[in-house]
Amino acid sequence: MWAARLECDDPRADALLATSLDDLHGLLTRDTGTPTDLYTAGGIPWRPGLSPAEALWSARMLLPLGTHLAAGTLRLLARTQHAAPGPDSGRLPGPLRDAGPHAPPSCTGTEATLLFPTVLAEARRWGLPDHETEDLLPTAERCLDWLLRTATSTGRPPYVPDPAPSGPYRCETQAHAHRAALLGADLLDAYGKPHGGDLREWAAHLRTHFRTDFWYEDRYGGRPTALITPQGRPLAHLGAATAHLLDTGLLGGGRHAPGLLDPVRAAQLAALLAGPAMDTGWGLRSLSAKEEGHNPFGHRSGAVRPHESAVAAAGLAAAGHEPGANALIKGVLDASESFGHRLPEMYAGEQRTAGATPVPHPAACRPASVAAAGAVHLLLALAGLCPDVPGGTLTLRPVASAPLGALQFTGLRAAGRPLAVRISRLGMGMVEEAADGLQLKS
Repeated sequence: MWAARLECDDPRADALLATSLDDLHGLLTRDTGTPTDLYTAGGIPWRPGLSPAEALWSARMLLPLGTHLAAGTLRLLARTQHAAPGPDSGRLPGPLRDAGPHAPPSCTGTEATLLFPTVLAEARRWGLPDHETEDLLPTAERCLDWLLRTATSTGRPPYVPDPAPSGPYRCETQAHAHRAALLGADLLDAYGKPHGGDLREWAAHLRTHFRTDFWYEDRYGGRPTALITPQGRPLAHLGAATAHLLDTGLLGGGRHAPGLLDPVRAAQLAALLAGPAMDTGWGLRSLSAKEEGHNPFGHRSGAVRPHESAVAAAGLAAAGHEPGANALIKGVLDASESFGHRLPEMYAGEQRTAGATPVPHPAACRPASVAAAGAVHLLLALAGLCPDVPGGTLTLRPVASAPLGALQFTGLRAAGRPLAVRISRLGMGMVEEAADGLQLKS
C-alpha cells in the first residue's frame, strides 16, 4: 500500500521507516461490511481490533504517504456515529481509558469525535478528492455540532469536558477541540456550509480563557494546567499530553493554525519538555519524574509513549524550537535501535545513562499502530511538508539544523501523485518530484 523510502546519512532512520511501514502493513484490517475500507488495528497481541482514536491518529500521521487509509478509516467510523437525538448526537463511540494517577479515565470517543474533522480537513489538504470529502462532510458537521453543543451546555463554557457531560476539562482535549474548530471552519467554508464563523468565534473565546485558566504560574516560568476538575480546581501536573498544545494542524496556504498558547508560553512549554524531568533521553515521559505518583512503567504515569514524542517533535519543529525537536528525534531513534527498529507502544521512562538501553514494557503491544505511525511522523517532521492541494501549493520548511544529516524521501504522495523531497546536510530543501500544478513555497 505504501511505497515510501528514506535514504539518510544515518542508516538507522532508513531502517526505522522501513520497519514501521512493514508493521503497519501487517496491522491493516478490512472492514467486514465494506472490504474496500481499511484501518489499522491497535496492536499485537493485546489489541487486534479497532481502536477509533488510535486508528485516526495513525491515518493522520500517514497522510504524507497517501489519503487512502484516512478515507477508509473515516468512512468506517462515520458509520458508527451516534445519530439519535440527544446529548450524544454526533459523537463517535469509544471506550474509557486510564489517564494516570491524577485524573479519572478519559473517553476515546471524545478524542475520536474531535479528530474526525481534523483528519478530514488535512486529508483534503493532501489531495483527498472532492467527492470523497463531500461524502464525509455531513459526519464532520455533526462532530463539530457536538463540539459546540457540548462546550456551551456544561455550565463551564467554553471548555469541552472529557468525558462529557461532567468533565474534567483536560488541556489536551481543549487542544484537540480548538484544532478541530479551526480546521473544521475552513472545511465548512470551502464547501459553502454554515457555522464556520461560529466555530472561529468559539475558538477565539477558548484561546482567551485558556491562557488564563489553563496556565499555572510559578517562579520557574509557569506550566500548563493539566486539567480542571468539575468543581473548578486546577491540577498542574506535567506530562507528555501537553505536547498536543503544540500540534495546531494545517490550514490553507501551508499555514499552521494558531495555537492555544501564546509564543512566550509555547516557548516555556518547549523548555519544560526538553528538561530532564520530561525527556528521558529516549523520548518523553507520560508524567514528569518530579510529579507525585511517577512510575517509569506506568501506562500514563511515566512510561514513554513514542507517538507523543513524535507529536512533540513535530510541533516543536514547526514552531521553530529546533533543539528540543532534534533531541526527541535523536532520542527515539536511539531507542528504536534497541528494539530492532520496531518501536513498542510504550517503554520504561527511566533516565538514560551511559551504556544503558531502554527497558521494554511487559504489557506493551509490539507492533502497535500509533507507535509505528508515530515513527513515520517523527521522521517526516524533518522535512516540514505543508501541502495545500486545493490551493495549488506545497510548502517545504525543513529543520534547518539537519540533525540526521542529508536525507531523501521518495514514494510520498500529494494530490494523488508521487512526491519526493531531498534535504541537504545544510538543511536546504528541494522537491524532486511533485504533481503538476503544485506551486512550491518555502
